[in-house]
Order: sequence, then structure tokens, then C-alpha cells
Amino acid sequence: MNTPTSSRCPFHAEPPSAPVERHPPGVWPPGPPAGLLGWGLLRSMARDLPSTLADWQRTYGDVVHLHIRPEHVIGVTDPALVRELLVTHHTSLIRWERGIGVFREVHGHSVLVAEGEAWRSKRHALQPGFAPKPVEAFVPAIAAVTEQTLAAWPVGNPDWPIESALTSLAMDVIVRMLFSQAIGDDARVAEQAVRTTSEAANAEFYALVSGPDWLPWKRAKREAVAALKNLIDRHLQMRLRVPEEQWPDDLLTRLLRLHRDAPQAWPLQAIRDECMTIFLAGHETSAATLTWWAWCMASNPEAQAIARDEINRVLQGRLPEAGMLGSLRWLKQTIEETLRLYPAAPLLISRRTTQPVALGAWQFPARTLFMLPVQVMHHDARWFPEPERFLPQRFAADAPPIPRGAWLPFGAGPRVCLGQHLAMNEMMVIAAMVLQQFVLEVPAGAAAPRPVLNITLRPDRAVRLGVKRIEAQR
Repeated sequence: MNTPTSSRCPFHAEPPSAPVERHPPGVWPPGPPAGLLGWGLLRSMARDLPSTLADWQRTYGDVVHLHIRPEHVIGVTDPALVRELLVTHHTSLIRWERGIGVFREVHGHSVLVAEGEAWRSKRHALQPGFAPKPVEAFVPAIAAVTEQTLAAWPVGNPDWPIESALTSLAMDVIVRMLFSQAIGDDARVAEQAVRTTSEAANAEFYALVSGPDWLPWKRAKREAVAALKNLIDRHLQMRLRVPEEQWPDDLLTRLLRLHRDAPQAWPLQAIRDECMTIFLAGHETSAATLTWWAWCMASNPEAQAIARDEINRVLQGRLPEAGMLGSLRWLKQTIEETLRLYPAAPLLISRRTTQPVALGAWQFPARTLFMLPVQVMHHDARWFPEPERFLPQRFAADAPPIPRGAWLPFGAGPRVCLGQHLAMNEMMVIAAMVLQQFVLEVPAGAAAPRPVLNITLRPDRAVRLGVKRIEAQR
């Protein structure tokens, strides 16, 4: 049975004056017709998940029921209810088993895929190293890698492959932070392997049956995963051959100290798994965001000029330092607005209830699956007027407050992205140095790229921009 749901404002300055009147258990929110099995809904989602979920929200409201047998899936786009689910009800949730199983094939049993006490233990051990202050130590290394990379960019090119260049840079940065080594000749192999595994994983999310990786038609994925694991293992073995007193202060050393202090809780395989997650999540999300940011800057020359003036005033020709980043307020706003328009993770990993949960006016039984489409909320005109426009001023200190839960590029609750502070520092440093040295322009006749979901949100075609080195313009 379905009854209509409303799209109420989720931002409450004061607590509600009366208790929420709840529908009785067994009453589901409205949603699209499922047919016999609901597999037609699955096909629509596989074609373009963010757009499909946005269409259903417009038709049925902020709480949408999808019956894809045997699952009852609830799409939630009310920011207050999303926060209630992730924060208030977090102890009643696990992540979608199928999705976690797909990730586990590449990430092993890292903090990304762990659940329950295993997750709490890993998160508690890793959290201090990813807090705001400790990650500032990596700013000089990020700046040094970026300086070396930008020196090889052209003086001027009206059609420069900026997406490939920024992806290579982000990959080199994370390898330096993780292993204190340049990625070198591994870059092209790793880039292709990441693309192959992402496409394969995204396809498996919607497949009715997903066979084991040894099947003949999964050869490309098998070889890509092997290439990534080989990259991680070579760096780990190289470090283990060095005396501990000579280890550099990088992420691998911090992980190996966990192994040294608690080898049973942190065997070397656990270190390998965390390295894989840091490498994949640490470069892919930053590369995707920086690509979209570069497009936004090129498409909005006035915003680009304001950012460059700020950068020149704060840095005065120097490399960025950790203490300077807080003064680059407008630059940070351009990145925050990019994350709104093009969140690297446009859909949080779905959550399943382990016990009955009341959410807003609805009562859901155990094993209900919840989808949380961040991109849909980020493009909702109720929370972001003129949602398709690039307006960094939305995030200014004196701007109207954004409802809590309406902007979630890193998630929310206890499982908020562990690397969010490291990612923001990395993107701020790279963005500042790019605009310090280059003007970005949209090539003549180029159309805006279309976002496509393959685990992360990437353009439907390789982004190319005009680049002009600023020294050459004087």
C-alpha cells in the first residue's frame, strides 16, 4: 500500500512543536510502478542512476519506495531525514552487502568495507593520522610534486588534456604521501587499471547475477586488480627491506607502526588493504573533483580571476604552506561549489537496517535498504537557488545558511569520509598552484561535459581545456 509523501523543509531552527504523526507499519511511501519483479526499475537505474533518482524525487517526493524483488528500497532526499538516518540511527545500519562485496574484491578488508567491531577498531586506530593537524604535514610534499608536474605543462595549448594531466598529478601526489616515491612508469598502467576496475564494479552493482572473477569474460578486471595489487605490494616490500629508523614520515610508515605495535590486529595483509584503499580513494576522488573544478574555472572566468587575485595576494609567488590555506577563502568556496555541482561520490553506499527504524512519518522494517542520492540533494532548488549555476558565494561566511544535510560530499555520521581533510588540503594546494601559473579557458566550440557515474562522477568524455602560462602573457 502506498500513500503520498510531502517535500517539507528539513531545516528546523526550533524543534517541531508536535510529535510526528507516523503511518502504521506496513505502509510504504509512494514510488514508481514496479511491475512483476521490479527489474525494469533496475534497468532505469543502470542507465543513469542520478537522473533517474532525481526524476522519481520530482514525481513522488523526498521519500520514494522502490520494490525490486525481493528488496524494498527507499530513496531519501530530505536532508534532515538523511542526517537522522546516518547520525541518529547509525547503530541500526550496515552497508549494502552486494556493494561491499564488490568493493572487497579490490579493497580487501580495509576500513572502507569493514563493519561492526572490526570497523570501529580500524577507524579508531586510523583516525588520529587523518585529523586536520597531522595531514598538514603533507602540504610541502603536495606542493613539491605539483611544482615539478606543472613545470612540464605547456606554455600555451588551446586544447590541453587537462583531465589526464590532473589524474596523473593526483596519482603521483597520493603515491608520494603513501610511499614517499614517485609513481613514474606505473602511472599509465595504474590509470587504466583504475578505470577498468571502476567500470566493472559499477556494472556489477546492477547485474542480476555476478559470477566470480575467474570467469573468462572477467579477464580485463582480473588483470587490472592484479596490476593494482602488484603496485601496492612492490612498495610495501621495498619499505620492509629498509631499517625502521630510516623510514620516512609517510602514510605507509604510520600504518606499519600499527603492525609493529599490534601484529595480530594489524597483519601485513591488513596494511596492504589499507594502502589499496588510500591509493584508490585518495587519488580518484581528488582527480575527479579537480577535473570538474578546472572546467568550472574555465567556464567562469570572473570567478577564476577573483581566485587568482586572492592567491597572488596570499602566496605572493611562494609555494602554498599549511598556514596559508585558511586565507584562501574564495578558492575554497570554488572547490566547495564544485563538490556541490559534481560530488565525486554522488550516491553514498546504500544502508540496510538491522532492526525496525522510524524515519520521519514512516516506519520501516528490518532489512529495508536505503539509497542516499547526494547529487539530487545538491541540485535541489529548495536548498540551493539556481542549482545549475556555479555560484561559490553560496559558501561565504555571510551567505544564508545551508540546511544541515543538504551538502554532503564526504557523507555524514560516524562513517564520514576518513580522508576528507587530506583531500581538501590536496585540492586546495593543487588548485592554488594551477591558477598561480595558468589561465584556464574553454576551447572554442566545446560543449559542457555530461556527468557519468562509474563509482565516482566523471565526465562522459575526456576534458580538454586551453591553458596559458601566465609568465608568457606578460
